[in-house]
Amino acid sequence: METYLDNAATSHPKPPAVLDAVRRALTEDNANPGRSGHPRALRAAEAVLNARETLAGLLGAQDPFSILFTFNCTDALNLAIKGILRPGDHVIASALEHNSVLRVIKTLEASGGVETTILSPQPDGFLDPARYAAAIRPNTRLLILTHASNVTGAIQPVREVVRVARANGILSLIDGAQALGELPVNVESLGCDLYAFPGHKALLGPQGTGGLYLAPGLRLETLREGGTGSSSELLVQPEELPERYEAGTLNLPGIEGLGTGAQYVRENAAAIAERVHLLSQALYQSLRAIPGVTVYSPGDARRRTGIVSFNVGDLSSARVAQTLGDREICVRGGLHCAPEAHRFLGTLSRGCVRASIGAFNTAEDIETLVRAVDEIARKG
Repeated sequence: METYLDNAATSHPKPPAVLDAVRRALTEDNANPGRSGHPRALRAAEAVLNARETLAGLLGAQDPFSILFTFNCTDALNLAIKGILRPGDHVIASALEHNSVLRVIKTLEASGGVETTILSPQPDGFLDPARYAAAIRPNTRLLILTHASNVTGAIQPVREVVRVARANGILSLIDGAQALGELPVNVESLGCDLYAFPGHKALLGPQGTGGLYLAPGLRLETLREGGTGSSSELLVQPEELPERYEAGTLNLPGIEGLGTGAQYVRENAAAIAERVHLLSQALYQSLRAIPGVTVYSPGDARRRTGIVSFNVGDLSSARVAQTLGDREICVRGGLHCAPEAHRFLGTLSRGCVRASIGAFNTAEDIETLVRAVDEIARKG
C-alpha cells in the first residue's frame, strides 16, 4: 500500500469534488469562457468567476479581479518579477528562494541590467527583516521573500519584510508556494503588493494551475499578448483586469478544479491545520530519535509547515529516497530546486530527503516512514 508524503511537490489525493469539477468542465461546461454568449460558454465563464471569487476570499482580497490565473506558481513569479523590474533596478531576495525566483532575477541581472542582492538566513534558518532594510539602495525596486521554505518548511517573517518595503516605498512580492492552503493568508492585512501561489499543492487543485494576487492600482508589463475576448478592436493588450494578464484560452478544467479545491480548503482549514501540525510534530520527534538521522527543519512546529527534511548517516538523499520509493513510500530527495538553501544547510553536495504532510495523511503514514528510516539507518 502506497504512503504518499510528497505533498510539497503536488498534493495527493485530491478531494472527490475536485475530480468531479474537472470532469464537469470537460463535459457540461466545455466551452471557451468569455468568448461566446451561448449557454455553455456562459456556464464556463461563471465557473471561472466562481473560482476567482473563492480564491479572493481565501486570500482576503476584496476584489476578485485582483486574482490573476497563471499556468503555475513559476508563471506567476515570472509575471510579477519581469512585469516590474527594468534595467537599473535593484531587487533583494533571500537564499531560501526557489529557482522560480533565483533564476529569474539572475537572468535579469545577466542580460537585463538588473542588480540583485541575495540575503542569507540566520543560523536558525529564518531571515532577519533588518537585513532587508540594511540592503536597500536608492534604486531598490522590489523585495522578494518566500512565505515558507520549500526545503525546511521554516515560516518566514513576511509581515515584517513587507513593512520594511512599505516604509521605504518599495514593492513586495511573497512566494506562497508552500503556504497558501496550509497557513492563513490575508493579503490586505499583510500589505504585500504581489502574492504568487500554485494550485496543485495545498490548495488541492490540478497541476498546471496557479495565480497571482495584484494589489489595487499596481500595473505590470505583460509577458504574453493575445486574445482576451474583450476590447478586440484594440491592437494592443487591454488595460482591464484580469484580461490584461490572461491572454489566450484559460485552463477551464484546471480552474474549475482549483476553485473547488480552494473551497474545500476554506471549509476545512482548521481541521487541516491541526492534522498537519500534529503529524509533522510526531514525524519530527520520531526522526530526531533515530541514531544517525539529521533533521534540518525547525523544531517548533508553530514555525514550520508540514515539511520535515532529513538525511540518514552519510547516505545520499537520492539513495534514501529511492530506497523508500522501492517500499512505496513517496518522498523527495535532492536539492528541491533551491540550491542556495542547501548551500546554507551544508547539503549542496547530497541534498536532503523531504517528507511533506498534506490534508489527507494519517498517523499510520508517519509510522510507516519512521519504521523504514529506522531500518535504513540501522543498516547504514
